[in-house]
Amino acid sequence: MRRPVMTWMMSGMQVERWRSMSEWPLTIAAVVFLFTYSWQVLAQPGESGIAVSDAIIWLTWAMFAIDYVVSLSLAEDRKTWFLKHLLDLAIVLLPILRPLRLLRLVVILQALQRTIGTAVRGKIVVYVVGASALLMYVAALALLESERGQGGNVENFGDAIWWSFVTVTTVGYGDFYPVTLMGRIIAAALMLSGIALIGVVTGSLASWLVEKVGDEVDKRDTIERRAIRQDIALLSDEVVALREALSASGTTRADGADRGPAAPPREC
Repeated sequence: MRRPVMTWMMSGMQVERWRSMSEWPLTIAAVVFLFTYSWQVLAQPGESGIAVSDAIIWLTWAMFAIDYVVSLSLAEDRKTWFLKHLLDLAIVLLPILRPLRLLRLVVILQALQRTIGTAVRGKIVVYVVGASALLMYVAALALLESERGQGGNVENFGDAIWWSFVTVTTVGYGDFYPVTLMGRIIAAALMLSGIALIGVVTGSLASWLVEKVGDEVDKRDTIERRAIRQDIALLSDEVVALREALSASGTTRADGADRGPAAPPREC
């Protein structure tokens, strides 16, 4: 029994050590990928520029793939680790999701750590809003890349980012829409992320309102309990004072009884 426990502890330490070593390099790789992909779509460089950007994108993919394979190999229960890190697998397989690695930076924000409840709720909101914003930007780039020159009505980045905004908010004006298969796949993914965004924001707002109402009720109950305790203390003091008065009255009567009956008045 002791050896498997030690093996599990060593494996967990190795995983944490690898994560601490790879955190910042992968974050930098995500930033480099985002800038490279943006430059490739918006600037439309020549053949040499496209070759350089493709090489950088493939390099970032290799970094994410190596991180995934090493983390999986170091895990004690690989099946459980695989099921818990499906997003990491999606980041490796889908280039559009690699900028989501930037969301790891919100963990270091100490402003969200004031209380446990607000920290958890704040992290959820930041993750979902941040993921939606990144997805909107990257989806606009991907849509522009797939729709430009294909007979659609999205021909510049301004139209693409507007389409991305109205799609993620599930408004869907219909003034801009994809016509290619890849564009429609991107639209479907963006719609699902928009539904998740609305659900999380609504739930967080409801949780905040319930918490505020609970705080007000607790304050009111505290004031009422304090007033009741003060009333009880006053009644206790009055009971003690009354008991002392009755005790003193009983002592006076007892002293009068010890002296005997009073003498009758003399007749003149």
